[in-house]
Amino acid sequence: MKKLLIPFSLIFATVWLAGCQKDLERTNINPNEPTAVQPDYLLSNGIKANVDTYWGSDATMETSLLYIQYWAKIQYPDPDRYIPATTNIQTVWNNFYAQGIADFTKLAELGDTLHNPNYKAVGIIMRSWIFQVLTDLYGDIPYTQAGNIDKYLTPVYDSQRVVYRGLLAELKNAANTISPSDNPILGDSLLAGNMNGWKKFANGLRSRIALRLADRDPATAKAVFAELAAEGNFFLTASDREVKLNYLTSPNQNPVGRNRETRNDYRISKTVVDKLKALNDPRLSIYAALPADTNAYIGVTNGLSADSASRLGFSKTSDVGAAFTATQAPAFVFTYAEQLFILAEAAQRNLISGNAADLYAQAIRASFKQYGITGTQVDTYLAQPAVAYDANNYKKSIGEQKWLALFSEGLEAFAEWRRLDYPQLKPAYTGALQGKMPLRLTYPSSEQALNGANYKAAVARQGADLLTTKVWFDMY
Repeated sequence: MKKLLIPFSLIFATVWLAGCQKDLERTNINPNEPTAVQPDYLLSNGIKANVDTYWGSDATMETSLLYIQYWAKIQYPDPDRYIPATTNIQTVWNNFYAQGIADFTKLAELGDTLHNPNYKAVGIIMRSWIFQVLTDLYGDIPYTQAGNIDKYLTPVYDSQRVVYRGLLAELKNAANTISPSDNPILGDSLLAGNMNGWKKFANGLRSRIALRLADRDPATAKAVFAELAAEGNFFLTASDREVKLNYLTSPNQNPVGRNRETRNDYRISKTVVDKLKALNDPRLSIYAALPADTNAYIGVTNGLSADSASRLGFSKTSDVGAAFTATQAPAFVFTYAEQLFILAEAAQRNLISGNAADLYAQAIRASFKQYGITGTQVDTYLAQPAVAYDANNYKKSIGEQKWLALFSEGLEAFAEWRRLDYPQLKPAYTGALQGKMPLRLTYPSSEQALNGANYKAAVARQGADLLTTKVWFDMY
């Protein structure tokens, strides 16, 4: 057998190259760029990126704000006619999963690594909020296998019931993990490091999800409120900071404000303007802007054809108010008013003790105060027969007033309108769904291509992958 002779020069060159590689690796280390992820940076970036998605073009301006008839399109009206762009649907899914679920799963893991339970709790709470938004929008979604792409490249879809129940357990554990007196966190642009605020946010989400379950699974809904009562009903109060992101100037501006820097396809919907006018609601001057050519608030009918919408004119119709379109307009995620509406409905359903009518009136007052309206204006408003609480049709009373109060939270309003069936909206004027309205977003095309088997199983269980297919919580 012949021996293989390797020249000494080749051996020397190999060793020399290996040494050079190690030297290059040492030389190219940037001392100013940490290799370990910093939890404060991860938290601040995660909050900004996901609140941007929540309030951005894809999840709100081109979809839910139009479906719930807060906004209308005056140019390029296809989305207002229920013809969403595939990129809108894909972007919402991609951003929430790739940025949101991934980032906050990592933050929760860092909480364990750094022995800081508060970072872990905040990561779980934010991740739970995103999962709640996703299942509200799409229905069945990847949940139990999501956030671990190394192990589950094609995650299964869990039923909405499983998702909600899982989130309730995660939020309860996160709330109980929080330690307000030690283990401070940094990078918190949502609640300024107030861990009691995070606990109240977690409990608010638990109460929100409990009502999502109330029609389908009343026993679980009642058990959630019983647990919250046993824990002291630790909810947002009038003196607490609401869960919101205060935007800054460019490049950290409100995404609606950023949109307005280059275009303005939108106006306030005629539906909400008419309702505010009918109730003499002082929020009209906040929700809507006066047109340049007239001294009256004029909304636009949803779903007009392109030529009909364009003939209305930008200067003769009302844009959405500056409280929502300004560069530094805050983005609300959970408010004191919403918490009170939840408690009012829970009292009406006998899920908690309390006076539903009183809580309903407090919720309206809190919504007005959110925009600086107090005093006799609110008293006069509440005294109107059209506003008075009707226990025999509480879904109408709460549904209509909650719809008005949630004007700054289009995605949550879209979910609550489907659950309560009030206000009773009319489909877009030239809508493309044969007289029906959207009840969900369709799954993105990438799921059909890359996760086909699990996608098909979800569709077989939930129903056709259409805008008009009801999600599980939407019982009526």
